[in-house]
Amino acid sequence: MSMLRPRAEALAEPLPPLLARARHLAAGVVLGEHGRRRPGLGDAFWQFRPAQPGDPARAIDWRRSARSDQHFVQEKEWQAAQAVMFWVDRAASMQFTSAKGGETKAARAALIALASAVLLVNGGERVGLTDMDAPPMRGSLQLERIATALSAEASQDYGAPRTATLPRHSRAVFLSDFLGPLDPLEAALTTAADRGVGGALVQVLDPAEEAFPFDGRTVFHSVGGSLEYETRQAADLRPRYMDRLAARKARLADLARQTGWQYHLHHTSDPPTVALLWLYRALEGRI
Repeated sequence: MSMLRPRAEALAEPLPPLLARARHLAAGVVLGEHGRRRPGLGDAFWQFRPAQPGDPARAIDWRRSARSDQHFVQEKEWQAAQAVMFWVDRAASMQFTSAKGGETKAARAALIALASAVLLVNGGERVGLTDMDAPPMRGSLQLERIATALSAEASQDYGAPRTATLPRHSRAVFLSDFLGPLDPLEAALTTAADRGVGGALVQVLDPAEEAFPFDGRTVFHSVGGSLEYETRQAADLRPRYMDRLAARKARLADLARQTGWQYHLHHTSDPPTVALLWLYRALEGRI
């Protein structure tokens, strides 16, 4: 019993800071007057709008129309909660940071995903993780479950998204560096598209991975320790590396386009708000 409390405290330690940062980040995003509200089927009144040709007579609000020279219709707020599923890569490659004490790619991806989930839950929608064996849900408790799950690390060098838990006609967000084999990602996107699932790919890279600022004798290690490569002229590798990185980003954008998804590149040196705003608008269909 004496060992249980320290273990429990160590397990819970990453949770409050991550969730607090995510809520703080989400609170700083200005979504406009109505947030996620949009017209559709529902019982909650949203606003009046002028009647248009084709509106049935039963839809006209005669009490409001009596105060004007034109007819008005009550517009209802869409109340069918949507499901948004997140896959956040936590494999070894995502634990990389080029800055001493800097934020890893995994930490940044988790922050963006959780802040997005906060915004979605505030809008009444259901959220979940693809690798949680539970359906998407709404509420603060679900956010805590997601934050807890995101504090874990995976053992493999590169991650691959799961699709078994994706509800049909939902939306999904995959956050990763996407530096591993692309065949699993392509299969996941194809499966998602077959289920009517749309979404977004967010590629998270460290600035050093974009700039390749290496020169002279350099020993490259994979984060997981399974690969090692030594060179005396690291700068000579830069052109080939940059070409392959550009080809990788173009392939990701092409995969997204082919399956009706969207693609965004984010660097850990950039403010997380930039990616959060892009992702939120992408889920709204405004990009």
